[in-house]
Parts: sequence; C-alpha cells; structure tokens
Amino acid sequence: MSNQKDISKNFKYKNITISGLPGSGSTTLLKMLKENDTLKFAGWRGFNGGDFMRSYAKEKGLFKEQGGLHHSATDYEDEFDRKVDTGMREKLQNEEGWILESWLSGFMAQGVEGTLKVLMVCSDKAVKVDRIVNRDMVRPDDAIRNMHDRYLNNLTKWQRMYKQEWNQWVVETGKVKQSDPIDFWRDDLYDLIIDTYSANQQEVLKIVLDAIKK
Repeated sequence: MSNQKDISKNFKYKNITISGLPGSGSTTLLKMLKENDTLKFAGWRGFNGGDFMRSYAKEKGLFKEQGGLHHSATDYEDEFDRKVDTGMREKLQNEEGWILESWLSGFMAQGVEGTLKVLMVCSDKAVKVDRIVNRDMVRPDDAIRNMHDRYLNNLTKWQRMYKQEWNQWVVETGKVKQSDPIDFWRDDLYDLIIDTYSANQQEVLKIVLDAIKK
C-alpha cells in the first residue's frame, strides 16, 4: 500500500505516467523506477498496460502468435480497452504513488494535477528497430512491419474511441486547434520528453528522479 504521507512530503508529483511508441524505452524506464530503492521505500508501484492487455488477450484466446511480436489494440473489444484506460485515469485522480506505463497513459493524465507525464522517444529509427529485434527475437523486416501496423491500427481505433475526450481535455483547454489531427504523442501534451538515443538508461532514470523530487 502506498505511503501517501511520504509521497506528498518528499516528491513534487503524486504520480507518473510513461508513454512511448515501440522501441522508445518506456518499459525499461518503468522497470528501473519500480526497482529504485528510494521509490519502493516511499510506496511507489508500477503498472504496465501492455503486459496487462496481452495477458487478457491470451486468456480470451485473442492473442495472435506472431513469433515474439506484440499484437495491436484491435485484438480486443472497445469496452475492455476503455475500461483499462479510464481505470488508469481514476487511479491518477484518486490515488498516489502510481507509475503507469502504456501508450495512452499520458493522454489519460491530461488535466490531472500532480502527475508527471513522461514521453519516451528514440530519434534514431534503426536503434528502435534493433531494440525490437533483440526483444522479440524477430527479423528486422518483421519488426518494422509490426511497428508500422500496430501504430496505424491503434491510432485509428483510439482516434475513434477518444474523440470526445480529445476535444474536452486538449482542444477546449487550448493546447491544440480544432483543426489539428488527433495525435496522442504530441510533445506539448507532456511535461518531460526524453530521447533514449542520446541518453543511456542511467541518465534517463536520473532525469525522472530529479524531476519528481522536491
């Protein structure tokens, strides 16, 4: 259970979200933060949305085995997708000490006070592909195709599902124009953008720890 007194006293933010497209290093950052002794002692805990969804997809027989490649959000129904996403937003609004990592966790944190929204990027495509090749043990061509297809499938689905929330949280608050396309990973929706091509894992960890400490 989170020690909310320690979190409120010792940290600038109550919660953290980590978002990033495949190969950006978002899952690695979550793992490092979960293993950090200072955060563990203070009661921080982590949630990986991708792992949770994959477990659900396997349980329901929806998971399409593609070697080690990850599936897209279109493999499960809208209702479950929305339940998980809105559940993350409720945690951010009502609880403390959460580190939530998923494609949409930063979007779900829009307008929620006390949340550090981290966007992970990798400016070198070859490095991103290499990370996925090594993680999933697949060929580069398959990794590139999977990255492209997952991005388009997920974006199309979520643009349809969350158009109302986009207008309410992003357009009406003046962050973007009505004519701007729905892009859940715009830099200006985040508090901290980290390029993992130019920063190593320990540097990335330090950037986030420095950002949340008072």
